[in-house]
Amino acid sequence: MQRTTPTTPAPSDRNDIRLSILGGFQLHAGDTVVPSLAPEAQHLLAFLALRDRVVSRSAIAGTLWAEASEAHAFASLRSALSRLPAAAHEVIVVTGADLALAPQVVVDLHEARALAHRLLDAETDLSANDLSAEAIALLSEECLPDWYDDWAIMEAEEWRQLRLHALDALAHHLLAADRFGDAVAAALAAVRADPLRERARATLIQVHLAEGNQSEAVRTFEQYRTLLADELGIEPTPALRALLPGTDAS
Repeated sequence: MQRTTPTTPAPSDRNDIRLSILGGFQLHAGDTVVPSLAPEAQHLLAFLALRDRVVSRSAIAGTLWAEASEAHAFASLRSALSRLPAAAHEVIVVTGADLALAPQVVVDLHEARALAHRLLDAETDLSANDLSAEAIALLSEECLPDWYDDWAIMEAEEWRQLRLHALDALAHHLLAADRFGDAVAAALAAVRADPLRERARATLIQVHLAEGNQSEAVRTFEQYRTLLADELGIEPTPALRALLPGTDAS
């Protein structure tokens, strides 16, 4: 797994090796997207990125090829490793019966998780980058969208829940700084991620009210009330209604 070719430097020779699994899968070596990654190789790299630790070959094979026999699963893993293009060989570290991403690989999900935890930690001093438009964009991305493997779906849902809470926290940080436009953007990102989530709507209403946009606040409430009625046959909670005391409850 350590060989290189004269024409294609290994990623460790590049200044930047990035594995993106938010919004879709891409492996970047410097400014170049590494091409020709077979689906099996993509799954292997994504799985190692999601685990973010050393993983045994047996655990990888048993998860990625769960429906196959043990022999077939191990053969598929060997095939996935052998089919990595030259530019991706040093992205994976092989140690005996274990595999892991090389330490120089930067994974966007790891950065996003760290950002989310900073936003949710009341004791953390946030930087300007933590409260930037780029932070909103990072937290707005789904993990491996359109991947339907069980292991990917579970990890995607775990990330969705974390980013919903982080977007809400980010919106409130921005609101406290009177950055109403950015606060709206963060709240709307949470609404898009889960249109039925009341907390996201409540935060959006609070931002509109703080900015003096009562009409937008009422419109947000009415849209949510209609959605709840159509989708679930229920009404908004009293806590949400309390944000707009004059809203007709009928």
